[in-house]
Amino acid sequence: MTQAQAEVRSEVHQPAPSAPHGETYLEHLDRAVATSPDAEFLSFAEGPITFGEVDRRSTRMANALRELGVGAGHTVCTMLDSSADAVVIWFAVNRLGAIWVPLNTAYRGEFLRHQMADSSAALVVCEEHYLPAVGMIAGDLPEVRLILTRNGQGKSNAGDIRVRSLDDHRGTDDTPIDTRPKPGDTACLIYTSGTTGASKGCIISYNYLCACARQSNDSVPPRPGDTVWTALPLFHLSGSAYVVLAALLAQSRARVMSTFSVTNFWNDIEESRATSAILMGAMFQLLAQAPDNEAMLRCRGQLRAITGVPISPADREIWSERFGVARIDSYGYGQTEATKVCYLPHGAPMPPAGSAGPVSKDFDLMISDDYGNQVATGAPGEILVRPRRPNVMFNGYWKRPEDTVRVWQNLWMHTGDLGRVDEQGYLYFVDRKKDYVRSRGENISSMEVERAFLRHPAVSEVAFHSVSVTEGGEEELKVTVVLRSGQACTEEELCRWSMDQLPHFAVPRYVEFREGFPKTPTGRVQKHILREEGHTSATWDAHAFGLVARRRQP
Repeated sequence: MTQAQAEVRSEVHQPAPSAPHGETYLEHLDRAVATSPDAEFLSFAEGPITFGEVDRRSTRMANALRELGVGAGHTVCTMLDSSADAVVIWFAVNRLGAIWVPLNTAYRGEFLRHQMADSSAALVVCEEHYLPAVGMIAGDLPEVRLILTRNGQGKSNAGDIRVRSLDDHRGTDDTPIDTRPKPGDTACLIYTSGTTGASKGCIISYNYLCACARQSNDSVPPRPGDTVWTALPLFHLSGSAYVVLAALLAQSRARVMSTFSVTNFWNDIEESRATSAILMGAMFQLLAQAPDNEAMLRCRGQLRAITGVPISPADREIWSERFGVARIDSYGYGQTEATKVCYLPHGAPMPPAGSAGPVSKDFDLMISDDYGNQVATGAPGEILVRPRRPNVMFNGYWKRPEDTVRVWQNLWMHTGDLGRVDEQGYLYFVDRKKDYVRSRGENISSMEVERAFLRHPAVSEVAFHSVSVTEGGEEELKVTVVLRSGQACTEEELCRWSMDQLPHFAVPRYVEFREGFPKTPTGRVQKHILREEGHTSATWDAHAFGLVARRRQP
């Protein structure tokens, strides 16, 4: 470590060291309340909340939830925008030893039904404006008994499910909860994208989430007075663990916005006094291409670090030169099952361009052939990982022991991703081993999209895939459809129908009707052929008709 690096290290917060047996974030909340109860912890659009307030409100909420029957081992689904309530409810559920199940707020239809039903939750807490999406599938949620709505009246039912206002169940009882989860206990279920089948719930422990938070602070160590800014949602680990819990462990401050706005970004950076930001793909480019404004000019150099992937070389230069950001961290590799296997610690040498960075000290990594044998240095193969200490990876798939066993072979977790490792030990991601689709920062289950399209009365067969639309490899979503005999439907009608059935990021831009699909001898659709054919003369383009799927505003 250089002298300059040592001086920077001496200026940062020094949170309690990780216990040898692991840790929970509820223990860290206790420490923060004991030392700095009135210090600001989180700031949302509706205002700030202190460590002490999170403690009091989550205790009262936990006592109220216990009166509703929530107990250890129970699951509670939430469908909430980023707010103080979202964090309070999350911590309240965990105080009871129950399991928090945060769901993507863009989900609807089969996407939403599958995860709510699979989690076996009896209680759902959602924003009032998401209640219609839950109501549409209420008849297919046999285990849900009660829905609490935030900012709602709660005087109606969703089918046979009672709907009540969250305000009536915030609680007033300050009696401490005697349940004390252990580091290896299940804190939450985070559902995978289901890129090779139905989405699966990853069983995530308390220590796993704390390990993610420590990685975030190890990458950008917070200094006294620092604030990290994000608009990433709390149902993703990037928002919940790498921002909220990172601030808790460091006893620092986080600004969490429920929506991202190019127009208001620099104003909020200035107002919140943010010194670092965790963003996602398109956000970097949109801000880099936006015109100057007074707040941006005043904030030049205020952000000392930005983190997120991907950042193009051109955008990296803009953020450095135009915005004065000293540290631009676009390195990392991980999955919900193990995040992050690779990341860039503060003070570490800059990795080669195109790499994911060095392997975390928490993991072993190997590149293997199809038989589990390690390949030569630099050769591509499947990325295999395993933990070097307890509870830094997922603890299996919820109610899917067979799938858990399937990914663990020869004491290694098989990621299904292809990569290579150079002589310096840096990982390079090569490709997905199996089919996957990605759009607007979200991994999408092609099977779930296809299942949704098959509910349309005119659709007989369907294949959902991505196609390249530019020489640079930019991809868009396409659905190829075989219509039922005697059924009439236009591409535009099908596209408009899908906007009501799918999350905005899963609505395909392209639609093509065919008489049949290229298939293997066993009857499987050969999607690689469809991808290679891409945009054909028979492909209908939604953008040519002014149709662009956008996230629904509450």
